[in-house]
Amino acid sequence: MNNDIYPDFIGHLEVRDTGGLMPIRGIRGLPPTDRPRERLFHEGPAALSDYELLAILLNTGIKGKNVTVLARELLERLDQDKAIPPVDELARIGGMGESKASAVVAMLEFGRRRWGSTGQRIRHPSDIYSIIRHHADRKQERFLCLSLNGAHEVLEVRIITTGLVNRTIVHPREVLADAVTDRAAAVIVAHNHPSGKLTPSPEDDEITSRLKSAADILGIHFLDHLIFTAAVWFSYRQSGRLETLPPPETLGPGPMTAS
Repeated sequence: MNNDIYPDFIGHLEVRDTGGLMPIRGIRGLPPTDRPRERLFHEGPAALSDYELLAILLNTGIKGKNVTVLARELLERLDQDKAIPPVDELARIGGMGESKASAVVAMLEFGRRRWGSTGQRIRHPSDIYSIIRHHADRKQERFLCLSLNGAHEVLEVRIITTGLVNRTIVHPREVLADAVTDRAAAVIVAHNHPSGKLTPSPEDDEITSRLKSAADILGIHFLDHLIFTAAVWFSYRQSGRLETLPPPETLGPGPMTAS
């Protein structure tokens, strides 16, 4: 079966099991089979959440702050920037220090160079989901943009905005500015729904309509908008919803929010 559905979509929405979140407690208090290092050995790295992977890298916490808490604080800091933070900034997190901060920055840069999503070709919404699924366990919405070249290969993946518990404010200039710098031929946007519900809201439709119109003006192909949770995703293009959106001129002025 041909899985290349851009621009001709086939297939159906797929449900993926990404596993549950580990409660905030010391790793030593977990059953051996639930500890990140043991799960990494038996299930592979894809089965672990971001903070569990960081907990393995950090190895230990400090008195009064176990490695699980430290890993969550580090993850919150990493989520704030598009780029890899400097060592001295990460070292200021209580319990990190220069040694741990240096190891984290080196790991992030090595991973970006060796196994980053750059160059991966997007043929199907499942290809997008495999790149962004690790954002699904965040408590706040994150609005992402993928810049693609003319062959639909990923140039960059960026967090554009981080919102409240159930919505984030988005503006076309913030979404498309980096894509223009990348000389992208196409873009894909995506955001997580912390509520776990996939049904697009009227605000989601409005954002999608405005972004598609703005991309068209810039000569950038608006390929898709994915809404995703920890277990499933929804594709505007695959569902046919992208072709039935109201034109932006009918929406009126006002801030745009995803929810």
